[in-house]
This record gives sequence, C-alpha cells and structure tokens, in this order.
Amino acid sequence: MPTRVWYVTGCSSGFGREIAHAVIARGDQLIATARNPAALADLVALAPDRVRALALDITDPASVQRAAADAIAAFGRIDVLVNNAGYGLIAALEETGEEQMRRNVETNFFGPLRVTRSVLPRMRAQKSGLIINISALAAFANHAGFAVYGGAKAGVEAALDALRIEAAPLGIKVTSVEPGPFRTDFIARSLEKGETTIADYDKTSGAFAAMLQKISGRQTGDPKAGAAAIVSLADVDQPPTRLVLGKFAYDGARKRLAQLQAELDQWQSVGMATDFGAAPR
Repeated sequence: MPTRVWYVTGCSSGFGREIAHAVIARGDQLIATARNPAALADLVALAPDRVRALALDITDPASVQRAAADAIAAFGRIDVLVNNAGYGLIAALEETGEEQMRRNVETNFFGPLRVTRSVLPRMRAQKSGLIINISALAAFANHAGFAVYGGAKAGVEAALDALRIEAAPLGIKVTSVEPGPFRTDFIARSLEKGETTIADYDKTSGAFAAMLQKISGRQTGDPKAGAAAIVSLADVDQPPTRLVLGKFAYDGARKRLAQLQAELDQWQSVGMATDFGAAPR
C-alpha cells in the first residue's frame, strides 16, 4: 500500500483527531490543521518525521491559501483532503440571529469549498486525489432545529456533486460522509444555541435540542470505528458518492428516501404535464 499525504482540517478534537490517529497508524504522512496548532503537539510527537501541524482558519482566505502552500512544501503533494472542521447550530430558523447564521454558513459552507479550491491545482497537476467531505445526516434527512447547519452541509454536498463530475476526468475523486450521532464532544462543545427561544417551537426544534442533550456522551457511534471507515476510502478504486455511518443515520436516510419516492410518484402527473405537448390534465 503506497504512502499517502493526508491534509485534515479540524484535528484538535472529535472526528478530526480520530482520523489523524488513524492516518498516523497507517504509516502515512499527515498535515494536521487547527486554528491553534499548539493543540496538535501530541499528534506531531507520535511521528515527527511524518506529521506536520499547521495553523488554519477556514473562514480566512489568506490562512487557507497559506496552509495549502505550506502543506505542499512539507511533503510535495496532497493525496487526500479531509474537510472536517466545522461546528453545529441548534435553533429554529426564526430563533437564529443574522450574524449567527452568516458565521455558521461561512464556516460550514464556504470554509470547506475554500479549502477544496486551495488543493485542486495540486491534485490536477498530480492527476490524482481524493476529497473527503465530513457532512452530516442532516444534509439529506434534516431535523427541526438544524435549518442553518443542515442547510450549509447540504449546500456543500450539492457543490461537491458538481465537482465530482468536473474532476473525474482529472483523476480526482469525491466522497461525502454522512454520520449520525457519534460519541465525540460535538454536542457538548461544538453545538451553538440560537439567539432567542420561542415557545411555539418547543415541540419541534426544542424537542430535538432536548434529545441531543439527553444522548450527549451516550451516542451509539464509535468515533474510532467511524474514523477507520473514513480512512479506508483511500484504499478503494471507486469510493462511494456518499458514505452513511451508523444505524441511526441509515434508518434516517432510508426513511427519507422512501418519503421522496412516494412524493415523487404522487405528484408525477402534475409535474409531467408541464412540458410542451404534454397531454392536458
């Protein structure tokens, strides 16, 4: 198995840290990034000849370009990009503040696309590369309370669907990973609340927020197993368009697929009648 160079964002905690450990255990080279690279010193210490820690703020275009250049200078190439950095926002849309909304979309939508654009020139030159986007089940089967967060994740997935077609002839592959609830510190540490609370949403977004707090620390997903599954994508010739992780996510995705199929069938006669020359309804 060839040695690869991995470029992973958001390695200070959660999935990013577990992915970093999995990459190091494989014997591959790693560019680990965080806003504060000092927080990654323990990762570097595991394999100083194979691991570099870089400062990266995915909301800052200059930081993104600088980190990509430094990553390439360190090891000469980037074989796998893992867009992992991000954070959650739990609030009904009406409970979300204007600045909150912009900040979350800047991080969870523009950030991954910005980082992806920064490595594409190198991957094009190599005629190879794998881009792994850590998304969420909410991108496909959303929940009340994740309007902004799930919307941003869905937007990235749609953008990467186009990139997958654009970059396939260049040897570049793209996969979005949709985890369900995993036992990381996402709920406790990386889930912002809305600016206001509106009682009318207590039974929808409020109930979902309460459920998340209830399962915090007891999520069914194993982060180490999830990281192993993510890292294994580098070893297959045709990685999936989307990789769903965990039973909760599989059940949610299947339910959403069935709903979409049923609705598509129900409204087919209305939609098909809009073409020129279609039979009148």
